[in-house]
Order: sequence, then C-alpha cells, then structure tokens
Amino acid sequence: MMTKRASMRRTAKGLGLVAGLLATAAWPGVALAASTINGTVTFDGKVPTLKPLTMDADPACAKLHKGQPVPNEMLLLGSGNTMGNIMVWVSKGLPAGKTWPAPKTPVVLDQKGCQYVPHVMGIMVGQTYRILNSDGVLHNVHALPKINKGFNRAMPPTVKEASATFDKEEAVFHIKCDVHPWMSAYVGVFTHPFFSVTGKDGKYTISGLDPGTYVITAWHEKLGTQTATVTVAANETKSQNFKFTTPGAK
Repeated sequence: MMTKRASMRRTAKGLGLVAGLLATAAWPGVALAASTINGTVTFDGKVPTLKPLTMDADPACAKLHKGQPVPNEMLLLGSGNTMGNIMVWVSKGLPAGKTWPAPKTPVVLDQKGCQYVPHVMGIMVGQTYRILNSDGVLHNVHALPKINKGFNRAMPPTVKEASATFDKEEAVFHIKCDVHPWMSAYVGVFTHPFFSVTGKDGKYTISGLDPGTYVITAWHEKLGTQTATVTVAANETKSQNFKFTTPGAK
C-alpha cells in the first residue's frame, strides 16, 4: 500500500511533469512559451555638436518654446551616451505563415510645439495612424513611403485630427512638414508586433516570442542599421546590445 508521503511525492512529480510539458509546448495545441529579447543601444565616440532647431521663421512656433533652444532630435542621448529614437525589430526568424492581428488601439502622432511627437514610431499593417494637431498652427503631414501609398495631409488650425492606415510592410520611412522644414518623423510598418523604439535610456524590449533564432535589426536615421542574430529558449530572456558610431570614427 502506498504511504501518504509516497503519494504526495508522486503527485508532486506529476505536477512537475505537467509544468515541464507546458513550458516546452510538448503537448499538441499548447502554445509555445513566450521569450524576450532586450538590450541597450549606446553611442560610441566623440559626440557631434548639433545646432538646436531654429523656429524663428514662424513666430507662432518660436512662441511655443518661450525663446528656449529646442534640441535637435537627430541624436538623443542619455546618461552614458545611451541612444533614444532607435527602432529595433525582428527582421527574420518569425514562423512562416503565422499572422498577428493589428491592434484596435491607434498609434498617435501629435504635432506639438511645432515638432512631431514621437520622433520615431512603429505601427502594424492595418492599424489606425491617428494624427493630431495640438498646436493650433498650420501644419501638414507629408508621408514619403516607397512601398505604401504616400499622402500629404494639410492640418490648418481648425483641423485637430486626421487618420490614415498603411497596408504593406515597409522599413522605416520619412515624414516631413512642408510648412516647417525642421519638423521630421520616421515610421516603420510591420506585419507583426515584435518591434520597439528606445527612449533616452537606450533600452528596448521585444517580448512574446516563440523559442527560436531571430535576426534583430536596429536602425538610426543617420547612422544606418545594425543586425544581430539571437537565439532564445522557452521562457528565456536574452540581452542583445547595439553600439553606433559616426562613420569613419576609430
């Protein structure tokens, strides 16, 4: 006859086996465990001196900043030269034929302080691209994709909101304002949700991945792209850092 202690050991062993099977998706129909790739992007070398954005051509824009200099968004650095405005995404390795629905929540681009906010952003195919004009100043949003259909949307002071969508995957492309030439933004369109944009701390996180080997691409508007191959196991978090420098720097 099985003792109570032996019975408990057998039950615990059985529960452990179930947990292991779930973790490795050994049962048919059980979703693979989610894994994560994260990291930090930094700038290496002498930091170039960038002139602040000049908005004097439109007094209404200059007034919004009360005469204070507006930093150039081309190189956004934090403590330790961490880099913001870096788009990072999975460029290879996702399961063929698998699809991900576009979120119903829109991605929002605001025209605030005579700047596009945020400066770099990602969106999924079919997701609503909501465009706001919080300034009450004449703007326009001139999207310059090469694969998707471009548009040039006027936003006079009375127009507070507009929207658009992109129906094809496309690497990061430029958006500009023809009224205010210093206004600049970048958008990447993806068929999947595995992308991230770094903040000033340089950090990115891409989560919800199946175990596998992936190519990760990091992009900067002037310093180009870098790639790295990362393999993650079930429920594993793997770090992959990137480092950018100016061309020709030693």
